[in-house]
Amino acid sequence: MDKQKAIPQGYMTVGEVAGKMDVTVRTLQHYDREGLLSPSAMSEGGRRLYTDKDIVKLHQILSLKHLGFSLDDIKNRLIPLDTPAEIADVLMEQAAVVRQKIESLSESLRELEVLREEVLQMQSVDFKKYADIIVNLQMKNDFYWLIKHFDDQVLDHIRSHFDKDSGMAFLDTFMQLQDEAIRLQNAGVPADSDEGQNFAKAYWNMITEFTGGDMSMLPKLIELGQFQNTDHEWKEKLDAANRYIEQALGFYFSRLGVDPFKEETE
Repeated sequence: MDKQKAIPQGYMTVGEVAGKMDVTVRTLQHYDREGLLSPSAMSEGGRRLYTDKDIVKLHQILSLKHLGFSLDDIKNRLIPLDTPAEIADVLMEQAAVVRQKIESLSESLRELEVLREEVLQMQSVDFKKYADIIVNLQMKNDFYWLIKHFDDQVLDHIRSHFDKDSGMAFLDTFMQLQDEAIRLQNAGVPADSDEGQNFAKAYWNMITEFTGGDMSMLPKLIELGQFQNTDHEWKEKLDAANRYIEQALGFYFSRLGVDPFKEETE
């Protein structure tokens, strides 16, 4: 009874406000410390006391916080504003921030769904490959799915020889040469012609750049188009390009008098 009498009419304790507004007492204490929502009065026993006006202000704070504003934004940017235009500008800025978060979360969701499919297709648990797939998804590399087919030797080689920029540059070169091989084949350019041999030289330079001169990597690259369950469109394109590439390289090595594939086997 004495405790109830100590609370003046029209005032509420911090516990009552917390229950009414579905927040914690600790949250209200934090708002008080931050100078964002101080109680209107203190009881004789030192208890925080709030009024209906405080409830309205708390409702405003919680509503703005729901929109993603930080307590600092609410206290130092929003509350001091005087005109609707100023408030509208801040709201527009916050809308842009929220929109960016939505885009980021949407991308994260896409990456989660893609990684899930890759995990299900892999035959073993391999968090190193998972990490590589995530990195390539973040790089917007459309060929992230190839990673699950590579063994540790190839992946370690890629990690040690390529960073983000050089890796993407290599892929761009690879795709350009694939397209060029298809163009030459469709145009009927002989594989042993000057144009065909210039292409072969460029293609072999790309291969040696990738392998770093390690010919033991060659069989791994040959297997690139022979993976099971690969993208159908990718495999068709690779098969079409390889028909010309094999002929052009055959003539190229014959003129050089070398057989890198035989040397690697030996």
